[in-house]
Amino acid sequence: MTSQLHHSPGATRPDGRPSPGARLLGPAIARAAARAAAPGGLRFTERQLYYATCRVLSPGSALLRRLPRTPAPPLRLTAFTRALDARGRHTVEGLLPPVPPGTGGVYPVHDGDGKGDGDGHGTSEPDVYAYGLPRLLVCQDPSIARMLLANHVHLEAACPVLTAVDALPLAPRLTAALERAGGATVHVLHDASPSGLVLPARIRAALGPVPGVRVSSMGLVPRHVAALRLPSGRGPVPGPVLGTGLPPGLLPAEARWLARGRFAEVAAVPPARLVRTVLRVTRGSRPPRASLRSDLRGLRDTGFLTWPSA
Repeated sequence: MTSQLHHSPGATRPDGRPSPGARLLGPAIARAAARAAAPGGLRFTERQLYYATCRVLSPGSALLRRLPRTPAPPLRLTAFTRALDARGRHTVEGLLPPVPPGTGGVYPVHDGDGKGDGDGHGTSEPDVYAYGLPRLLVCQDPSIARMLLANHVHLEAACPVLTAVDALPLAPRLTAALERAGGATVHVLHDASPSGLVLPARIRAALGPVPGVRVSSMGLVPRHVAALRLPSGRGPVPGPVLGTGLPPGLLPAEARWLARGRFAEVAAVPPARLVRTVLRVTRGSRPPRASLRSDLRGLRDTGFLTWPSA
């Protein structure tokens, strides 16, 4: 997603030498990397490191965490990138390499013989999808999917992790495995943005009339962003089709927030909290289908009350 993430002077002088601002950012990046890796040496993406650096540079924000708001990042993304280049990515322990452009980067599902491409993508076991698949996680952001895999979330949750690029269109064998499990859930992890909020509906449409398979948004939604005080960016103002496909449980204030071009990324959630929440939601029991309070059921399907209580 193209973002307008604010406000810092450039990290290099015209002659290419690091500016004083870049030298100051070096220690902040080091502290942010240590925080992002805690506890237990978590792996993290460059974008997650950026937001962790923003938290280091805004220590006072923790004192106001009970006041819901969506502040702008205190550091311009380009300044962070230049400072990271000047420091050297290879010096940051735990930082994952970037996902190649135009690819999902993780485990696409193959029809055919089920074999991968020889580089850890796909599976070499042709009968993996011959069994029931009770849960599946689809991530909008390929780098977040790779981060979850690098931290073995798919093993702890017994839940395959795909990206939207890899999962859409859904492979027939994958759809059959979900149906075979009986009561399977496809969890969707997405940004608080128009494109992210319509992703569950896109996956639901791609599934078609598959009995017993539920598509559930894990979030983010704008209320999560405010409750967690996540930094938000500002992009182009969406067109009049903004409401098409948006979940019905969104509050009017959330729709207005999106209509102003605001968005927040899953990468802004601290890595440990992200891993903890994904494990809790994917391993949790499936909520009942029937409910006397249909509004609450609709809010649950949009991820309501998922993140703030994590």
